[in-house]
Amino acid sequence: MRTALLAACVSVTLATSAIASPEFWRHEWPNTNFEITSVENWVEILSGGPPKDGIPALDDPDFISVADETRIQPLEPVITLELGGDIRAYPIRYLTWHEIVNDIVNGIPVAVTFCPLCNSALTFDRRVEGQVLSFGVSGKLRNSDMIMYDRETESWWQQALGTGVVGQFTDIELNTLPSWMESWQEFSTRNPDGLVMAEPGYNRDYGRNPYRGYDSSTKPFLYSGEMPPHGIDALARVIRVGDRAWPMERLRTDGEVTEAGVTISWRAGQASALDTARIGAGRDVGSIRVRDASGQDVPHDVMFAFAYHAFWPDGVWMLGN
Repeated sequence: MRTALLAACVSVTLATSAIASPEFWRHEWPNTNFEITSVENWVEILSGGPPKDGIPALDDPDFISVADETRIQPLEPVITLELGGDIRAYPIRYLTWHEIVNDIVNGIPVAVTFCPLCNSALTFDRRVEGQVLSFGVSGKLRNSDMIMYDRETESWWQQALGTGVVGQFTDIELNTLPSWMESWQEFSTRNPDGLVMAEPGYNRDYGRNPYRGYDSSTKPFLYSGEMPPHGIDALARVIRVGDRAWPMERLRTDGEVTEAGVTISWRAGQASALDTARIGAGRDVGSIRVRDASGQDVPHDVMFAFAYHAFWPDGVWMLGN
């Protein structure tokens, strides 16, 4: 795993040795209202290593046509977003290094997000209480999940929940939009006239996985909470719909399940972004689609089991027979 992750352990030691309170963060966040918060145990808030905006979010990215894209390997994962007739792919090779993309799709301001440490990929509507927010990466983690912040009020938001946890927007929930991860081959074959986010203008080794071997490890990074029940590995992938979770291995075996008002299907052909040194060469973990009874895509997440258990400790595990 990248050197920055190991170096971050030094920051963790310093942070946890300090008094577990918002005071520790005020010097870096003078504009955040720490008097309003849903965080009860501040020991959970840790530095991930990079400072505020040390991982730069992207704003108003450029797009190119599917036909003009030559960099992305066939099995590389992308986040697909379809709003009306506007169909776009956001490659994980870029989101691994930027984690948030602020964009406007079919007239809707959206934030496309990816937290590598939780494998959580969610898309949110950026409109909140009559204003359009833009999001950045705070550099903080809670239960190993990215804490985002909005630049307008510098409130903190938990990415896995899409909910404000510190500041003016505490307990406000963002509207999650249907999006999903699939391979570039799947997206480009289905959408030959679609758009794909162009390579950002940063000096990054796009296509390299800085978290090599992470999803084969036994312990999550910067996580000290309870491990998942039922003998499920901490870094096993689960499909979360609301407060329910289906193990990916069950979908790999069954192919498709219809339960709790949704149909979840699995198909082979998507590389793990957290396996080998090059994202496109990762082992095949497959792709998931979640649809309701009318065939419409449903907001969901494919995240690691430890993160689901941390944020939904009373959630329902859909283990089958």
